[in-house]
Amino acid sequence: MVNSSMYALGAARSCIRELFEYGLRQQAVVGRENVFDYSLGNPSIPAPPAVNDSIVDIVRTEDTLQVHGYTPATGYPGVRQAVADDLNRRFDAHIRPENLFFCCGAAPGLISVIRALAVENAQILAIAPYFPEYKPFVEANGCRFRAVPADTAHFQIDFAALEAMLNPQVQAIIVNSPNNPSGTVYTAQTLKKLGVLLEKKGLEYGHPIYLIADEPYRELVYGGVTVPFIPNLYANTIVCYSWSKSLSLPGERIGYVCVPDQVQDSQEVFAAVAGAARVCGHVCPPSLLQRVIAQCVQYPPDLAAYDKNRTLLYTELTRMGYSMAKPDGAFYLFIKAPNGDGDKFSQLAKQENLLLVPGRDFGCPEYFRICYCVDHDMIIRSLPLFQKLIAQCQ
Repeated sequence: MVNSSMYALGAARSCIRELFEYGLRQQAVVGRENVFDYSLGNPSIPAPPAVNDSIVDIVRTEDTLQVHGYTPATGYPGVRQAVADDLNRRFDAHIRPENLFFCCGAAPGLISVIRALAVENAQILAIAPYFPEYKPFVEANGCRFRAVPADTAHFQIDFAALEAMLNPQVQAIIVNSPNNPSGTVYTAQTLKKLGVLLEKKGLEYGHPIYLIADEPYRELVYGGVTVPFIPNLYANTIVCYSWSKSLSLPGERIGYVCVPDQVQDSQEVFAAVAGAARVCGHVCPPSLLQRVIAQCVQYPPDLAAYDKNRTLLYTELTRMGYSMAKPDGAFYLFIKAPNGDGDKFSQLAKQENLLLVPGRDFGCPEYFRICYCVDHDMIIRSLPLFQKLIAQCQ
């Protein structure tokens, strides 16, 4: 006998992973150059040279037992200080080391925050389009998941739809900016309006409505676009961050939860996050990587390759007649399917070995997602297929 809900999660195939694995199989059949895989958001730019240099330096010069030993559950004090200093330098954030809880990437941080807020009958909302894993994260950790319909005009926030869904059981709202899958960035105007609404409703309900800011793409923005530091705009914001994208370290699993002092009952919230991480087994994040982050936290990613891909795809696909919001961040385009059905369009594309992720699991079934952290030449070679597909739908 096994837990039926856990079995269902384990047995269900992720559409993204399924497409990626299909692409690997097809490469063996038709050749790698004939498969155009836009499925997986795996960074394709190398980590800054300082990252590899710091790894070598740490391993060669520091005590091996400490480098590979257990760490404090919250993270090394010196590392927390380095990250707090960086946040304060860039955002005037007033973050103390004690506000930071280190974890193995953003996902364990999100799970710990959700579990920490899982009071009886709690609901957690997410703004569509949203990362598909939010739903199982919420439902498997004691809360009800509800999706706020997308603002498909601009992919900001449909405030009328959001306000209609707010009620006293809502504990938190997950926001993701820059957004996966749309690539859009929530403006300061949007976030301030959101803060005003949640402040009003929190007073009405007698408890705060927390914002859970999922921010693995914070540093991936183009054209001078600014990503607001949300705790500066709304006090009850809890940040979940990862260096997977900004330092191209997705396989190393290092990130943090930040519970600023201005969060209502911040010490209790922080302790609950720590307790949730404890029961989930998310303790002692990698010692070596913590040391690397302390040395490399200030290094920005080199986004030239992503920006080149973004510009080419957005320019060419809109010229062909595809409709999408302009992506100002991350490395995704979220495109309206010309036939109005993301699932069917993805299947049509799959027949051409063009792998596009349908938007249903992101809360927008009429869309599909492409990830442009790929080889530039692959994009060029794939463009005739996009033209062929849209012609078939007209």
